[in-house]
Amino acid sequence: MGEGDLAARGSTAAALDAWIVFEDEAGFSMTPPTRKTWSPRGRTPVIRVRGRSQRRFSLAALTCYKPGERARLIYRPKQHPDHKTGQRRSFAWTDYRDLLITAHHQLQAPVVLVWDNLNVHRDRRLKTFIDASDWLRVFYLPTYAPDLNPVETVWSLLRRSSQTNRHFTDPDQLLTALRHGLRKLQYRSDLINGCLAATGLTLTTSRLKAR
Repeated sequence: MGEGDLAARGSTAAALDAWIVFEDEAGFSMTPPTRKTWSPRGRTPVIRVRGRSQRRFSLAALTCYKPGERARLIYRPKQHPDHKTGQRRSFAWTDYRDLLITAHHQLQAPVVLVWDNLNVHRDRRLKTFIDASDWLRVFYLPTYAPDLNPVETVWSLLRRSSQTNRHFTDPDQLLTALRHGLRKLQYRSDLINGCLAATGLTLTTSRLKAR
């Protein structure tokens, strides 16, 4: 993605008086990631967890930026059925449609959306919805470019604050911890701005550009 592409997105947002919104999704399971901790010398700390590693929840999140406005974080969780049922274990195009409608209502302004090339993002039915929504413009990130998406840093912050070295007894406890972590991030616009800064992109009064 060149600087011209970034400028086009920023110029479109400025022309529409719109929010620039990045989207990404991630999966979370009952098995937490590990992290460094304290223990007596020579004794390896052990965190006991349930013996299930299948993904149980997906989260889709939007980081929202507009010059002169507080950065926003909007998210939607989805619990998946047991893996043995063979049912879909990811977001459907209708889930993304509903998330974008929610964002539009909360932001009360047009949206310039930036997301990756996931197959469902290019679903014909979702494209029909996008084309029919005069408040929505969509741009796609290059393939294999997670470093340009600030939501990736949101996942890192969430896992470190809400999941590491924790024993979850059931899926509801995991979802409660994830919601609590996301709510804390929603109140920290400085952290949401930091997620954008981590990509190397900057938001100015006229455009989004690479530093």
